[in-house]
Amino acid sequence: MTVYSGRPGRHRLRPTLRLRLTLLNGVLLVGAGAILVLLAWLLVGDALHPADQLRAGTTVELANGSRLDAREWQDQVVDAASRELLAKGLVALLAISVVGVAGAYAVAGRALRPLHQVTSTAQRLGEETLDQRIRYSGADDEVAELAATFDAMLDRLGEAFETQKRFVANASHELRTPLAVMRTEIDVTMADEEADVAEYRRMATVVRDASERANGLVDALLVLARSEAQSGRRLARKVDTDLATAATTALSAVRGEADRLKLTVTTSLKPAPVVGDPSLLDRLAGNLIENAIRYNHLHGKIWARTGSDAAAAWLVVGNTGFEVDQSDVPGLFEPFRRGGRERTGARGSGLGLSIVRAVCDAHGGTVTAAAQPGGGLEVTVTLPAADTTPVVAATAAVPTH
Repeated sequence: MTVYSGRPGRHRLRPTLRLRLTLLNGVLLVGAGAILVLLAWLLVGDALHPADQLRAGTTVELANGSRLDAREWQDQVVDAASRELLAKGLVALLAISVVGVAGAYAVAGRALRPLHQVTSTAQRLGEETLDQRIRYSGADDEVAELAATFDAMLDRLGEAFETQKRFVANASHELRTPLAVMRTEIDVTMADEEADVAEYRRMATVVRDASERANGLVDALLVLARSEAQSGRRLARKVDTDLATAATTALSAVRGEADRLKLTVTTSLKPAPVVGDPSLLDRLAGNLIENAIRYNHLHGKIWARTGSDAAAAWLVVGNTGFEVDQSDVPGLFEPFRRGGRERTGARGSGLGLSIVRAVCDAHGGTVTAAAQPGGGLEVTVTLPAADTTPVVAATAAVPTH
């Protein structure tokens, strides 16, 4: 079977894999048959020499009564046998070749049938048909392995599409809320003919707060996208930095909020040198510290520690707060999850720990978390150290933001 392909109006004959396998088998079959015919022809020529054993000058009498010299008669017999063998051998070779090529074409088609299933399935695939699978049930061979690999790839693609849909839906919902607040406030205030300057100031304050929330969400989405884009690759920017410095900066930024909640802050910030993108690492520490405050309670506690050894550097951020079930902890690293709750109207975008995980991945590290007895969380991040290839650990105790 052949396929015509190329630009419109110009057809190019392209042999399919089935045709190439058939031609290969045909060439091998014809070649083997030709060798056998040639060997038979040579053997007949070498074997038919009965007159060699007769005395010179011996004659033979043929069926028609004529007499010939034995050697001349031998040459005629050998020539006739060789021509007959060659003619019949070529006819047999042609017949065997035709049957063999046809059989090879049929066998190749049957063997390649699962590949056609893969192709047809791939051609039918779309966003609405990602649930289709090959589900090959033939022999456990390379084709079965290919079909199973293709099905596994479709499973991963389907999961990725579903995750993307949920992410887009959640992001749209989060952005719609502040925009709806702004529009409502503006419409209500503009419709009030007796609204004074104070009312317009109140509206402006509400709109400003809502716009800040929307801007914060957009910034978080950009940081998340930037971090995930660098995951598994070389960082676009790699410089020497220190987790202790990042933690100190983050603590300074939230000092006012910590004082307002009367939180007890305990720190032990020893040098923790790493190599990476300083802005992403600052965002990592900032998210952990901000979450530790956001999901804390009045008169609660926050602790932060950094340190390093020859193999690793670490950051630990812990907090008191509402109780978190350990089984809910893995979900905290998913986008738009806030302390085990999804989009409940709590403060923050729900992207804090998602960004932390993405930054860790981008720096070749890992992140884990553990619920604290009595409430609170502690998260552990692992990154490569500044002067070694091992891994840097950063621990933080915070629900997602």
